[in-house]
Amino acid sequence: MPPEVEGFLGMELVSDDFYKLLFRFFLNIVFLTIIIRFIYYRKTKRKDYLFTYYMISVISFMICFALKKLDIDTGMGLGLFAIFGIIRYRTNTVRIKEMTYLFISIGLSVVNALAGRQVSYAELIFINVGVTAMIYGLEYWWMVRAESTKTIVYEKIELVKPENHDKLMEDLEQRTGLIISRVQVGKIDFLRDVATIKIYFKQDEQDEYYPEDFSY
Repeated sequence: MPPEVEGFLGMELVSDDFYKLLFRFFLNIVFLTIIIRFIYYRKTKRKDYLFTYYMISVISFMICFALKKLDIDTGMGLGLFAIFGIIRYRTNTVRIKEMTYLFISIGLSVVNALAGRQVSYAELIFINVGVTAMIYGLEYWWMVRAESTKTIVYEKIELVKPENHDKLMEDLEQRTGLIISRVQVGKIDFLRDVATIKIYFKQDEQDEYYPEDFSY
């Protein structure tokens, strides 16, 4: 006689792992929301990456949780996630900070999905809390006085002379509306009478009109 098939079409309707999936998925979404919505978005005001962060994180979590129950070796598992290494956004250059948040989102999702019996739920929650607290501390405490930069093409080439430094600073602040800490003169084109200037300013001293990671 053929072996008895349990469940529906050879699959269990509900297993004990389903409740683990619900709890870990909820835990993952809660900390992802704190990091993506209440830290990243509040700091940068950029909505264009929110969908990407959430969906890649959710898909990574689901893939890892499903693969955890399958008999695969480490090499195959790493190979499946190597596909993220060839992702390329061709419309705009992705900043290092955005790539870091993407890596954090994927990393937390992988940890939350693959943590086994060797890791207690207290340790798992501590990992999520620790990473979130580290991000918040870097964004709002340690990096708050860090300098941001903008590179501009400047046409008043006579003001790039060292003796006209004060006039240069005054003109740049008036034009950009930024409180500039210092400037660095780069390439000078005498044929077009323009110079490439990098301006440095502290983000917390500026108006909200200039978000930290705004792309020009």
